[in-house]
Amino acid sequence: MPPVTVDEQKFTGHLGHLSPQQAEALERFRQEIKDEGIFDERRHDDACLLRFLRARKFDINKSKKMFFDCENWRKEFGVDELVKTFEYKERDEVMKHYPRYYHKTDKEGRPIYIEEIGRVDVKALYQITTLERQIQNLVVEYERLADIRLPACSEKYGRLTETSCTILDLKGVSLRSFTNVFGFVKQASAIGQNYYPERMGKFYIINAPMLFSSVWGLVKPLLDEVTASKITILGSKYQATLLENIPVENLPASFGGTCNCEGGCQLSDDGPWREEHLLNGNAKAIE
Repeated sequence: MPPVTVDEQKFTGHLGHLSPQQAEALERFRQEIKDEGIFDERRHDDACLLRFLRARKFDINKSKKMFFDCENWRKEFGVDELVKTFEYKERDEVMKHYPRYYHKTDKEGRPIYIEEIGRVDVKALYQITTLERQIQNLVVEYERLADIRLPACSEKYGRLTETSCTILDLKGVSLRSFTNVFGFVKQASAIGQNYYPERMGKFYIINAPMLFSSVWGLVKPLLDEVTASKITILGSKYQATLLENIPVENLPASFGGTCNCEGGCQLSDDGPWREEHLLNGNAKAIE
């Protein structure tokens, strides 16, 4: 394979950074979807189509299969109706046993998503909710990310924001605790990978035990180079690295920042998506 030139490095497959071949693939992909009668002008803008193309290295046939599988899944799962009707009344109680939440933005204007998997108490969790409702909430949050959180961030920072910054905290994780939550993690990973591609901007795994780091050394070469480059594995001394990409005032104090939201950062859901003036009338601010 010939070396990549400086000019070719500019062609990332994102809007405004397409090679002639990538632009042609986008045109063809869009037309073929329209010909199949499943094009939705509201959801299937060029940024959306490019996410599927990038996920499959701009292979039209593979991208179409991924796209069609996604649309079929949306119908079977009832995504649109779920977003309209889902009420997550047990949210605050769930947070006590499995904290998963969005909180402000990183230095690139991406929503920060935090998951404290080491605090999972599966027995207590499923006394107040079900696996089915947790998966439903996951899907609703993916939809809110696309329809509300990312557009608000794009508006606030004046540039297209398509990805999030994730912090996965493994503090306190044991083989038993991870095994107990593995069913949810497996389903959640499959949904994200198959139906919401190219949403990972940066991914920090913190408080990783030594064994995890060793396993990562074996797994990393098996991953796509672009995906692997977005993942950073850190032990207990992670604060300095997080603060390279996250403003100290946006990082919860529990992770080395200075933010102490009233009522707790994990319940505040603070960020541009709560500011109605940033949504251009396209969606209501998250309440």
